[in-house]
Amino acid sequence: MARDSTWLSKLKSQISHKLLHPTTKLNKSSKSTNVGVLAFEVAKLMSKLLALYQSLSDKNIVRLKNETILLDGVKKIVSNDESFLLSLACAEMVHTIHVISKSVARLCSKCSDLDLQSFPESLEDFASTGRDQRGWSAPCGKEMEGLARRADRYIAATSALYREMEELDVLLHNVKKSQHENLLDLEQKIVWQKQEVKHVKEKSLWSKNYDTIVLLLARLIFTVLARVKFVFGIRNKYCPYPSTLPRSMSTSATVFPSSDLGNSNNHNVYVSGPLTINGPVHLPSNKKRPFFESKTKDFLTPPPTTLGAAALALHYANLIIFLEKMIKAPHLVGLDAREDVYSMLPHSIRSSLRNRLKGVGFTATDSSLAGEWKDALGRILAWLGPLAHNMIKWQSVRSFEQQSLMPKSTNVLLLQTLYFANKNKAEAAITELLVGLNYIWRFEREMNAKALLECSNYFIK
Repeated sequence: MARDSTWLSKLKSQISHKLLHPTTKLNKSSKSTNVGVLAFEVAKLMSKLLALYQSLSDKNIVRLKNETILLDGVKKIVSNDESFLLSLACAEMVHTIHVISKSVARLCSKCSDLDLQSFPESLEDFASTGRDQRGWSAPCGKEMEGLARRADRYIAATSALYREMEELDVLLHNVKKSQHENLLDLEQKIVWQKQEVKHVKEKSLWSKNYDTIVLLLARLIFTVLARVKFVFGIRNKYCPYPSTLPRSMSTSATVFPSSDLGNSNNHNVYVSGPLTINGPVHLPSNKKRPFFESKTKDFLTPPPTTLGAAALALHYANLIIFLEKMIKAPHLVGLDAREDVYSMLPHSIRSSLRNRLKGVGFTATDSSLAGEWKDALGRILAWLGPLAHNMIKWQSVRSFEQQSLMPKSTNVLLLQTLYFANKNKAEAAITELLVGLNYIWRFEREMNAKALLECSNYFIK
């Protein structure tokens, strides 16, 4: 038995060691030419670029112009200056491209192609002047569609590889814990799984030429940036209106706000009536500053009057969603829940709430007033609720991107959230929700107590 145990341990060890390093030889021979283990990072970058490109489609840009910036909540507590809101959307997209380009630049530094090694300088030159010396932006819609299909195939294959490798890891882990009687069966499953991994790996980014794949990333970035500049009318020296962009986009899907937003103090400007959209976006510009910095830093920095600046946007989003649930079912709200809500309130709202509740009686028996409060709270939540939910969604997508191989995309922009919301106006709305909830909660309790009393009296009789 001791000899069998020793033999079994040695066999497990040999199998585990051999299968834990199935591609050592391949890695040594392909390290300098193939993407290898960086395939998963590259797939994530491709996925983000394709999601951004899709958000710039005719359909989505028309929705941005005709729906997103016209949301009631956006107009009430963010801004009803269409030009400012469109510039926020543009700045966020440019910022996303810049973040992705930094990762691509690190990949380019390891390329053997000298043109790719100079990617950061080429991108800044293209962004600032429109000059595309390498010809990396797709000159027509069909070519961009071809690049997108190619990238999509690589993403799908690399995602499949990730799943197969996870399955192999599970099998290898089971080998260490297996008993003598099923070890050979596990070994056979591992051999099959290794073959599947090898097969999928050949189709995925793992086995593709490093420089070729990095060039595909560079071309996607150039083309997406060109699309952004075209949609938002960003002019430059060599191409006043970018002409190297796919021509499939209709004129109605381009955005040309009228106001000059060069002054970053234009945040949260409230004007009466809609603006005429008939001119290009003007983001803050400074010739001494790089394109990406000048086009994003000023606009994406929330003004002092906003929830973003106060670091309260996510907290208030959770609070609003909590209140939304309580308002839908006030009869289910207990004292503990009320205390939980109160503990979530910052000093400013607590003070405002105390002032609003001064002089309010302890009874709430007016059914007509309770009905009016329910209607009022419904109207507030109709425009405030979507901003809160969008805030959670925007944040969760960013968190998911850090953990997932294939990040999910949404069309939620910061301007649709509480991030740029005016702090005083948002807190006034939340206070109103609290005052109304206080009344209908007490009304429900009064009615329940009355019903119980009447029922008790009936049985006593």
